[in-house]
Amino acid sequence: MNNKKVLIVCPYSAGSCGVFNRALLDAQALKELGYQVMIFSSNAIKGSKGEAKKEEIIGGIVIKRFPYVKLGGESFMYWDYKKEAITYAPDYIFVHNYRHLHTTQALKIKKLLNKKCFVILITHAPFIEKNETRSWLSSCTVDFYDSVIGPKTINRFDAIVAICNWEKDYLNKLGADINKTYCVPNAVPNEFFIEPFSPTINKSILFLGRVAPIKNILFILDLARIMSDYNFSIVGPVEEDYLYNLSLKHPRFPENVTLYPGIYDLQKKIKAYDVHKFFILPSLREAMPQALIEAMSRGKICICSDTFGAREVITNKDNGFICNTIQEAKDIILKQEVNPLEKNQIISNVQFNYSIDNIKQAYAKIFEDLNKNDK
Repeated sequence: MNNKKVLIVCPYSAGSCGVFNRALLDAQALKELGYQVMIFSSNAIKGSKGEAKKEEIIGGIVIKRFPYVKLGGESFMYWDYKKEAITYAPDYIFVHNYRHLHTTQALKIKKLLNKKCFVILITHAPFIEKNETRSWLSSCTVDFYDSVIGPKTINRFDAIVAICNWEKDYLNKLGADINKTYCVPNAVPNEFFIEPFSPTINKSILFLGRVAPIKNILFILDLARIMSDYNFSIVGPVEEDYLYNLSLKHPRFPENVTLYPGIYDLQKKIKAYDVHKFFILPSLREAMPQALIEAMSRGKICICSDTFGAREVITNKDNGFICNTIQEAKDIILKQEVNPLEKNQIISNVQFNYSIDNIKQAYAKIFEDLNKNDK
């Protein structure tokens, strides 16, 4: 291990959170590169009003959590980690999520440190065309930020990391310096490629993720109604009141749909993918869907709604399927029963594009560029 320290800052480190999954993968990759790594986050639990414990160790990574004040929206909050960050004295600060207060706080911390420190922003593609899934107030707030605050702050970060290629156009519109903008996609932990396969159950379809409005769970329930001889598993933590609202639209849940709690153990999650033949992700919006690349790494036949995130990962009819309607999804499933995609091809594609080695190589290059340009 070298003596260089990395601080990773993200809004959540408890509950089902794609941003934290990425932050933890970053931490593991950087640790394998020999860096000392720590994660700071709020003590909020994603999708819940509960609070996580103050400190935890996951995969050998120390996570410290701080009390927060909710300011609006799902993830917009304030929490102060300045004192602890200065004590830790990192050489690099990775901040996850553009448009969040904890990211700009890192820029202030950089000025207060008595040493050279680089601040790297991982944006997480928070760009929604025409703000279609946002409320009027959220849309106004986002538009104001992107027209006034974003252009003034984006290039104060030493490096800007997009998690998908499609968001580069949005970053360009903000005026992000192309010379310090990189694309480093999400990755799949190595265990997904080396764990032995469990037997697959026929006529089984899995959704794994947050059970929340943005995931369009209603699509799955409607599909289950017209495919009564298939078993559907919905696996993930339920956002407060969402299940109740779903039950109002579906007074009687289809009998072939089973709800399961979230799975956080890696081996159990891999087995959940393995035992299902199909994976479905009918979200209204996806940036760079972690569950999708995980499912593909286990050779699952994946069916997704037409989102930027799905198009980033899937070449339609080649390594998965993109559809717009319930009938399309049904037709795809029935045809795949007769003539399925090549499993090994799906797996090798994910291993080539989304392994943790890719993250390690990308960050090693970013660090090299930062230190070279600083001389």
